[in-house]
Amino acid sequence: MEAPLSTPCNIQICEVTCDSFRIVWDMTPEDTARATHFFIDLSRKESKDPNRFKHRDVPTKLVAKAVPLPMAVRGHWFLSPRTEYCVAVQTAVRQPDGDYLVSEWSQVVEFCTGDYAMEHLQQLLDKARGAAGRLLKFSVFYRNQHPDYFDYVRKECGGLMRPALKDCSGSHGSPINGKLQGVFFSCNTEFDTGLPPKDSPYGPLRFQIPAGHLLNPNINLYFADFYCMYTAYHYVVLVLAPIGSEGDTFCRTRLPMLDLASNPFLTYSDPQGPGDEPLYCHASDVILEVLFTEPVHLDQGSVEQISGHHQLKSLTTANAKKDPSCKVCNISVGR
Repeated sequence: MEAPLSTPCNIQICEVTCDSFRIVWDMTPEDTARATHFFIDLSRKESKDPNRFKHRDVPTKLVAKAVPLPMAVRGHWFLSPRTEYCVAVQTAVRQPDGDYLVSEWSQVVEFCTGDYAMEHLQQLLDKARGAAGRLLKFSVFYRNQHPDYFDYVRKECGGLMRPALKDCSGSHGSPINGKLQGVFFSCNTEFDTGLPPKDSPYGPLRFQIPAGHLLNPNINLYFADFYCMYTAYHYVVLVLAPIGSEGDTFCRTRLPMLDLASNPFLTYSDPQGPGDEPLYCHASDVILEVLFTEPVHLDQGSVEQISGHHQLKSLTTANAKKDPSCKVCNISVGR
């Protein structure tokens, strides 16, 4: 009768990305020589706040022919970015009758996958380019909020709208989620008027600031995300960071930088002649969410009541989850 296999021990996870990892463990020389297969039991760690838009993950048992360790595990169909997983391993020897002699399962170890790498964001950027549409002129960035917000800014912050941590809306793997601070602005305009829309789900008061205060040659522009929320329209998240700032340093190694004068989403063009103004344009077919990484003072613009309706807050993108089934804005890595 063949000797039993020893239980794999000292499980280690390394080289973790948003949709892959390598796994290694200790085996006896005898088991290393005769093992024909490895079984990997991978499951998502239970979360107190599961993504309600996605099916619950079930344990995924992977069967692989024995290879020299560490073994690479890849697959966007069962691995998602920034997600905690539990993994255990089992070694096996295939018998002549097709059955397996198997070891006991190893201890369970936990690990967390990473953010999108630059190559993944470049894929997402290429997708977003195709959805951007033509460029339209605009002249102001704007930010809608409730009266309490602006009262707080005036009384407690000296008039400064201070950067806040980016929430986890959009693509789960975006490197800025929960890590980069900024102040969100919009710049989309209505086709018929060329002005900001009359309605907003974020609040009845609107702060408007001339575009040149946030978008100028002293600013670096970065692409951060492209997503939708089970709707026909899509969102593009951009970051504006003053050159050399802390936000700029964060983005430089994590996000694709865009040319201010030539990109499909948000552009700045120098004045053409004496007395001319710079030209600012935004993409027409996507909704831009622009994160400015520095504080902005209310004195740089004006706060006014919007003329339309304050829409339901449920229409906002706060902590909204990306539609994982959309073929327009998903790429071949974890969502």
